[in-house]
Formats: sequence, C-alpha cells, structure tokens
Amino acid sequence: MRKKGILGLLAIAATAFLLVGCGKSSSSKTTTITVGASAVPHAQILKHIQPELKKEGVNLKIKVFQDYVLPNKALASKELDANYFQHIPFLDNWNKENHGTLVSAGAVHLEPIGVYSKKVKNLKNLKDGATVLVSSNVADYGRVLTIFKDAGLITLKKGTKLTAASFDDIKTNKKHLKFKHSYEAKLMPQFYKNNEGDAVVINANYAVQSGLNPSKDAITLEKSDSPYANIIAVRKGDQNKPAIKKLMKALRSKSTQTWIKKKYKGAILPVSGN
Repeated sequence: MRKKGILGLLAIAATAFLLVGCGKSSSSKTTTITVGASAVPHAQILKHIQPELKKEGVNLKIKVFQDYVLPNKALASKELDANYFQHIPFLDNWNKENHGTLVSAGAVHLEPIGVYSKKVKNLKNLKDGATVLVSSNVADYGRVLTIFKDAGLITLKKGTKLTAASFDDIKTNKKHLKFKHSYEAKLMPQFYKNNEGDAVVINANYAVQSGLNPSKDAITLEKSDSPYANIIAVRKGDQNKPAIKKLMKALRSKSTQTWIKKKYKGAILPVSGN
C-alpha cells in the first residue's frame, strides 16, 4: 500500500509538472509579423530592433524592396503586416490613386531630401537655364519646390498646397531652371555620379545606399521641420494590434533614436511625432 501510495504521488507530481510546462509554453507564445522595407536605412533599422522585439514576444521578419511601387501593393494584399519606406504625402497619394485605405501607425525618422551638384557648390550659383533632375515621385515634388523657393530661385502660385504641389505651380522662375522629373528615384545617385544635369535631387535613403553622405555631399538639404517623416504603414485598424504597438515602441525608443543618430551621422534624423 505504501509503495502504491508513493507511485501515485509521483504520478500526480509528474502530471502537475507537465501542466505547468504547458502553461509556460502558452504564455510565451510569439507573434510573427512581416514588414516590407527599403534596404537603407529602413531594413537596417528594423534589423537593429529585432532582438528587442524578440524579448517582447514578436518575431520580426523583414522583406526588402528595391522600389516604391510594390510595398504598398504587398501590404494591401496582406502579403505584409506593415511596411516602412514612405511618408504621409506619398501614402495619401497612393491611397487616392489606388482607392486604398492604408494608414500610418506613426512616424519614425526623416530622410532629408537634398540637391547634389558637381558643377556648383551653392544652389544660388546655378546658371541661367540650368537643368535640375528630379525623380518621378510626385509626392516629393513639394519638397523639391520648397528647397528652391527657400533659396529664392522660384515663387509659387498663390494658394499652392506644398504637399500636393507640382512643377505647374511655379509662378516665377528667375533663372529659367528646367526641372526634368521622369526618372526612377533609385537612379538619381548614378545620374549625379555621371555628372548628368546641373543638379540632381536625391532621396536620403538612395544617397546613403550609394555611399553619399547627405549632410556633407549635398549642396543643400530640406529643413528638419519637414512634414515628410517616414512612417510605418499598416492596413486600417491594424495600428492597434499589440505587435504593431510593440514595433512602434521599439522604433521610437531612446536607444533606437541614439543608434540612428550615431549610425547615419545626421543623414537620417529620428522623430518623435505621429
């Protein structure tokens, strides 16, 4: 009887151990999310926070895209849980053209767009009739126009909304600058290196990816109070999902902001706004 009693107690203890073990497994269940991103700096920043998210129970998978066309399509079709490559004016324009409902989960950093030139060291020194090469990214036109307006080279028509502006909104152009804007954004660094045009406008991510340092190599950069901060985009309603909130918390943490400043030496600026 004593032997059977001991065996019974051992069986109960083993069962209890298994139940506790199962309980731990359930409570530590991880959630996997896939985020599409441009290679630089977006994918690099996401890779930096992977260990932190893992501790929070989020397995972050990163899918790298080389253009600005596919990431939103992939997000809308549920191939991704979020993407990280664009600013709100770009997202608004995409939603408008594609009847989309993608939304921002929050801003992370600013990539100051810049003007590069091998022919002049100051924007104001561009010759009369100079050619300025700009990408075909309509959402960036307002940024480009702002730079040239602030330099006193152009004025814009009254009532022009910069986030929706186009080159048709130029009122005066005292140096008769020719803005050519039919090129893919990723090609702009190569145009600069080939010394094409008199000036080339390059997005910071493509500049950094090609070995340029915007803060040193650009003859001028947009101001830091620009409304074009890069965001995490998600499908409407998903911004409240726990995994997305943890993603945003990690991206906006002080340690991540410090890492961004150190890594990109001012070429990429962390932001704290929405």
